[in-house]
Amino acid sequence: MDAKPAASHERQKETARAARELIELLEVLWERGRDMVSSTPVSASQLRVLYSLDREEGINLRTLGEVLGSTPPSVSRLCDRLEALGFVQRLPSPVSRRELELHLTARGKAYLRDLRAQRQEALLAVVAGMPPSGRNALLKGLTSFQDALGGAGLGAAQRNSSPKDARSA
Repeated sequence: MDAKPAASHERQKETARAARELIELLEVLWERGRDMVSSTPVSASQLRVLYSLDREEGINLRTLGEVLGSTPPSVSRLCDRLEALGFVQRLPSPVSRRELELHLTARGKAYLRDLRAQRQEALLAVVAGMPPSGRNALLKGLTSFQDALGGAGLGAAQRNSSPKDARSA
C-alpha cells in the first residue's frame, strides 16, 4: 500500500523536473525572440511590467507593485525606464486627481506584438516537428497546467482581478 503513494510522489517529481527543464529551454527560445524584435534593451522585470499593463491597461503604480510583488520605488524606476524608451506613459486618472494611470504606448504595444509573433514562430517550428499524438498530449497537459495555476491563485485568476479599485501609489 505504501508503494503507490511513493511511486506517485516520484512521478510528480519527474513531471516537475521535466517541466523545469522545458521552462529553461523556453527561456533560451524567449531570449532569441527578444533579440530578434528590437535592439532596445528590455530587462525581464521591464517585460513583466509590459505584460501586466497589456493585461490591465490603466492600473496605477501601487497596483502594479502588488501584481509584480515589488516595492513602489522599484516599480517607479521600472516605469521611468520604460517611459524613457517610449513604451509606457503615465496619464492622470479620470476618477482621482491624485492618481496616475499607466498605459502602454503604441510603441510598447508594437514591441509586445512583435515579440509574441517571434516567440510563436519559434514555438510553431518546434510543435510542427511533433507527431499529432504528441501535440494533442502537449495541449492537454498545458491546459491542465494552466487550470492548476488558476487554482493556485495564479494565471487567469490574476488577470481577472479588478486592480483599478486599488489606492493610488
